[in-house]
Amino acid sequence: MGDGRSDVTLGAAGLVLVVTEDDFMADAVGQVLGTAGFGVVRRRRGPIEPLLIDERPGLVVMDVGDMRLAERQVVVSRLRQASDVPLVVLTRSTRLEDRLAGLEAGADDVLVVPFPLAELRWKAAAILRRSGQRVGTMHLGDLVIDEPAHVVERNGRLVDLTALEFSLLVAFSRNRGHVLSKSQLLTMVWGFDHHDVNLVEVHVSALRRKLEASGPRIVHTVRGVGYVLRPAGTPTAAEERSADLTAVGVRSTLRTA
Repeated sequence: MGDGRSDVTLGAAGLVLVVTEDDFMADAVGQVLGTAGFGVVRRRRGPIEPLLIDERPGLVVMDVGDMRLAERQVVVSRLRQASDVPLVVLTRSTRLEDRLAGLEAGADDVLVVPFPLAELRWKAAAILRRSGQRVGTMHLGDLVIDEPAHVVERNGRLVDLTALEFSLLVAFSRNRGHVLSKSQLLTMVWGFDHHDVNLVEVHVSALRRKLEASGPRIVHTVRGVGYVLRPAGTPTAAEERSADLTAVGVRSTLRTA
């Protein structure tokens, strides 16, 4: 593209990428946005463009912590050079000059920590509306989940789910990449945790069967722990380890050649 930005496909409506080193902040922001109908993915700070490519968020919430002004400017500017994705910056600095500098660098809004979590929820919704995105719609690889309409599509085909199956899929999608135990799923979907966990197994099995009619398995069993949703095309931990070992082997071969 001619403006210097990378040609990155972004903008999964309703999916918020929360970037922070603060676990308490990640949990608090994730909970308030998740209960408001947003899909939330939490990541630690690092090179921003790979995160945008991997997660394809509709909004980024970036906690810059106690970074110095110059560092914050660089981080915000790099994101803006990579993408037009809306950005909310969280900062500990109360200086007006610092907040204005964040906006000048390309942030859509700057919130000073601590702040009312409800304020972030409403600002996120407003920013997504202004950018033409529908809150509550998540794009996870070949899967599209429209929460407000209770519609699921995979590879362009409608997936007919019961209300419980839909709730399960939403719970998985809001926590994609994170393993959920059967007890956690009972609490999230049924509202209680004192029940036969076989109930979860039955409904997960039915959900899988319907999703897999239009593509490969994305809800995986982690033996002895629970279940995890990995969008199609996302490497498993075993595949990542295998790739790492292959790379090590290749480097070793090159050194001895």
